Amino acid sequence: MTAKSRTTSILLTTIVAILAVVYLFPILWLLLSSFKPGSELFSYPLKFFPDEITFGNYEYAWATMEFTKYVMNTLMVTVATTVLTVLASASCGYALAKYNYKWLSVFFLCILTTTMLPTEVIMNPTFTVIQTLGLYDSLWGLIIPSINTATGIFMFRQFFQTVPDDLLEAARIDGANEGRIFFGLMLPIAKPIIITLSIFSFQWRWNDYVWPLLVISDPNKYTVQVALRSIVGADNIDWVLLLSASVISILPMVLIFTVFQRYIMDTGASSGLKD
Repeated sequence: MTAKSRTTSILLTTIVAILAVVYLFPILWLLLSSFKPGSELFSYPLKFFPDEITFGNYEYAWATMEFTKYVMNTLMVTVATTVLTVLASASCGYALAKYNYKWLSVFFLCILTTTMLPTEVIMNPTFTVIQTLGLYDSLWGLIIPSINTATGIFMFRQFFQTVPDDLLEAARIDGANEGRIFFGLMLPIAKPIIITLSIFSFQWRWNDYVWPLLVISDPNKYTVQVALRSIVGADNIDWVLLLSASVISILPMVLIFTVFQRYIMDTGASSGLKD
């Protein structure tokens, strides 16, 4: 390496390291603060590392928050929505990629247009539909509106377009019907897209806050994010409970990412995603 390229490399590495520290600092502060006793949280001067590490905060949060109930509600919504999202997106993407009808191009353009609409714009009509169908204050009221996503349809369409039409014709000649072609041929080869969309969908639904806050009023049906918000009172906040409960709530996301990170495509599929 020349002196100039070496200097450039060192400079870029330093910038990346600084950015990493900037992004990691709030997360590390949250994590370390969750192990501090309440008396240390606002002691002056503030300390980054706890003087006394305690795990009792997590026991207190789990018992006080009834996390088992909220986690089960969130898991039901998240898993059901993710499975239905993958099936709906894959079937729609397959039809848009492999069926030659002129109106499908217009339909696909309409789907892409929805990505330019802020989520808040469609909340009012969606809430009206959910209320009319009698799904208000129901977990199905969280699942059904979240199934279709333009991002998932776009991902599957782009992938299925790369599959040679000769492969489908060969399957039809062998006597396979459209259902068998889709479930037995197209879905298995789309495994990378399925896993990628599943991870994103799981993240979207697990972290969803505004829509569950609007649809669910029964505390027994709260999701994790809404339950966390209920900790924050008008006059006081139990910071010990809030910090430790927040760390517990992000553990599934960390686990999912750690296990499946090698499946996430680095081909730009994650850029510009919209829930």
